[in-house]
Amino acid sequence: MKPNNAIIVAIINQKGGVGKSTTAVNLAAALGELKKKILLVDLDPQGNATSGFGVEKDGELMCVYDGLINEAPAESLIIKKVAENVDLIPATINLAGAEVELMNEYAREHRLADLLEPIRDAYDIILVDCPPSLGQLTINGLTAATYLIIPIQCEFYALEGLTKLLETEKIVKTRINRDLEILGVLMTMYDSRTSLAKQVVNEVQAHFGDKVFETKVPRTVRLAEAPSFGESILSYDNKGKGAQAYRDLAKEVIHRV
Repeated sequence: MKPNNAIIVAIINQKGGVGKSTTAVNLAAALGELKKKILLVDLDPQGNATSGFGVEKDGELMCVYDGLINEAPAESLIIKKVAENVDLIPATINLAGAEVELMNEYAREHRLADLLEPIRDAYDIILVDCPPSLGQLTINGLTAATYLIIPIQCEFYALEGLTKLLETEKIVKTRINRDLEILGVLMTMYDSRTSLAKQVVNEVQAHFGDKVFETKVPRTVRLAEAPSFGESILSYDNKGKGAQAYRDLAKEVIHRV
């Protein structure tokens, strides 16, 4: 890990419901538990990573929109210590308008990278929770990122739609951000009791090879419940299978970066 220059990891899949925001919140908390200084940027207008840490998405709350569109400095947007060693730049519903507003902006793909640059030396890793689309916000996430984590749900058609995501990643890498790499593919909602889950894992491994994380996030009720209490799984169910999975993932992430 490079000193004094945070690695930026975008968590991305244009398909919704794959555990993207769940991974953003819980990976941030697990990395923080390992004494890494983490910033989580909620780039999704739904704001699930924001509410996942118990932050009210009030319309008056300064959020990432103010940095992208109004050029507010990142320091003014940060909510400190939403978890151990974890800070947050939140999202509110205001971010929903950013897709359209960015279309007419100069160097629109670089807005997030420019926003984060002045604070990169304050963190070890910056996680970016991207929206479930391939619009301007996601392009900003890809442009800013050093690495991508792609969560994939263990279900039929798991790879459906990923072709477009990988094409977009390739275009951004070729034209805008040559440093962009896939850090890993994360299997989520895994149920070891079903043959389907094992088939999906085999299919994804055949496609991505050693890019697939060894850690598989299990399907658990506790993981589904935690966001409604505004807590990460590490604080909501500290000794459960979900918490252990994200601790294991955090170790893999540190090893890979």
